[in-house]
Amino acid sequence: MSSLSYPPKPRPGDRVAVVSPSAGLPGLFPHVYELGLHRLREEYRLEPEEYPTTRIMGADPRDRARDLTAAFADPTVTAVLATVGGDDLITVTPHLDDAVLRANPKPYFGYSDNTNVLNHLHRLGIVGYHGGSVLVHLGRPGALHPLTADSLRAALFGSDWYDLTPAAEWGDEPGDWNDPGSLAVEPVMFPGAGWHWQGPATVVTGRTWGGNLEVLHWLLAADRVAPAESLHGSIFLIETSEELPPAVEVYRMLRNLGERGLLAGFPAALVGRAKAWEFSRRLTPQEKTAYAGEQRAAVTRAFAEYAPDALLVFDVDFGHTDPQLIIPYGGEVRVDAVSRRISVRY
Repeated sequence: MSSLSYPPKPRPGDRVAVVSPSAGLPGLFPHVYELGLHRLREEYRLEPEEYPTTRIMGADPRDRARDLTAAFADPTVTAVLATVGGDDLITVTPHLDDAVLRANPKPYFGYSDNTNVLNHLHRLGIVGYHGGSVLVHLGRPGALHPLTADSLRAALFGSDWYDLTPAAEWGDEPGDWNDPGSLAVEPVMFPGAGWHWQGPATVVTGRTWGGNLEVLHWLLAADRVAPAESLHGSIFLIETSEELPPAVEVYRMLRNLGERGLLAGFPAALVGRAKAWEFSRRLTPQEKTAYAGEQRAAVTRAFAEYAPDALLVFDVDFGHTDPQLIIPYGGEVRVDAVSRRISVRY
């Protein structure tokens, strides 16, 4: 844990890598991708450098790894942004050149399937950034969400402590990327109810580890997770995907982490707001509320069994819902249950 270090930050005007180590969706939805690139240039004054596999669906894992390694190796590139997630990045990370990554640490931004890369960098001692998708967040219909925009700007360019803000409104029903006209329409949003705190009235400070729960489970099966004792003291990040895993599976995955000895070592956990709607599963508002409640109960049950004294904060906006706050992965976080405040150091 103590060997983790923050990479140098970019400055406005710099070149940044834009890569698709998971799915090459920019090739299928160029209108969304180009909007994200436009905002990267106009809102953040960064010049995106695209790599060969960025727009290619089903590119060979070795080629995707070659692009990601090249992005770290390029001395003119000062940060690396993933375009989107996917489901097979676990086949890419074994082909990365770790010597190059260690010698050229850079801020890496991604979430969902990019948990593979964030965990890989963590094991190399490099702090990454959970969040920030060129398609999903920079390409958001209507406009950038102000909380996402501010958090991403602070994470890209800043190194200080930053207070996360509970979303006054949130959404999990995105526009249809198959319809270019949908980019002009703001997403459906719902009133926010703030964060939900459970556990002792204490203050916990530590470095983060975790990410998308389904991907973490794959990583455990592939033996790509550090020994439990080396992660003790971490603040655990948990978020679930658009596949809407049932509560019983969320519990079982966490139970498996508990049996591995991981949960007992986490003094606190930040739990992302549960995404509860997808085009193939259009849950009603009542069904969405029930789904989120069942997931919260599953997480609570697992921690009650393996880490009963842990501090839990639910509905933190860092997962598959909108807005998305950037969380340093392996970086410092302070969870203050007394003042109900979460601060991250970018």
